Amino acid sequence: MTRSRGSSAGRLHTMARYHLPMLPVIGIPARPKHVDSIGTTLRAYAVFHTYTDSIIAAGAMPIMLLPVQHDHLDQALDHIDGLMLTGGGDIAPERYGASRHETVNDVDDERDDFEIELVRRAHRRRLPTMAICRGLQIVNVAFGGTLVQDLPSHTGANGHDIIGDGAYEPHSIARIEHGCRIARIIGAGDHGVNSIHHQAVEELGEGIRVVGAAPDGTVEAIEHEDSEWPMIAVQWHPEFLGAREHGPSTELFRAFVEAAAKYHTDR
Repeated sequence: MTRSRGSSAGRLHTMARYHLPMLPVIGIPARPKHVDSIGTTLRAYAVFHTYTDSIIAAGAMPIMLLPVQHDHLDQALDHIDGLMLTGGGDIAPERYGASRHETVNDVDDERDDFEIELVRRAHRRRLPTMAICRGLQIVNVAFGGTLVQDLPSHTGANGHDIIGDGAYEPHSIARIEHGCRIARIIGAGDHGVNSIHHQAVEELGEGIRVVGAAPDGTVEAIEHEDSEWPMIAVQWHPEFLGAREHGPSTELFRAFVEAAAKYHTDR
């Protein structure tokens, strides 16, 4: 007697009963890169693996967001549960009404425009947002704030533009205020952080408040006064520290992904 294997539809129905849980999706705006290819130079887009590795380790699925016209931004945001803004080149000073300092470099107007609009729409949606280094500066500029264009030439601000292996190790101190969102994640007080930047927040944007600073006064962490928007922004690079420790830096990513998972469930 020949045993029936059942219909394809029946087998698919059985498989569907054992589906994997949906991971929250984190959108990361890609940074432009120029690569050599077949005798020419092409413009490409990339996201460094340290960011994606940290998101995956925290339990989410990272995807790249490429610059699109503003008319299509909401369509892109409809498909993500969290927004991560990463490091990169300097923001054009013209965005915040300043003349360009001679040290400003690696400006990309397309990226500036894309990320500033993403931040504003993320706020309107109360979309969980995590901003790192340049990302923190983008958040401040998006709400009308300004930047110190070159810390080394700014009075009293030293040691924030460390490059090489030292940039990946905790060395400077960020003092996190009691009661803020970041303090609830990693604790208030002093934390060892790394440093890879030559710009910083100067005047605060509307609704932005400082929740962490270095001993020299350089802004190291900001939040928005809108308590319904789960946004954390840090000037340091937790994606480098998280790969070497399972402590505060790792907890920042976990808290961000947890907020994204809740956003996904509450849609």
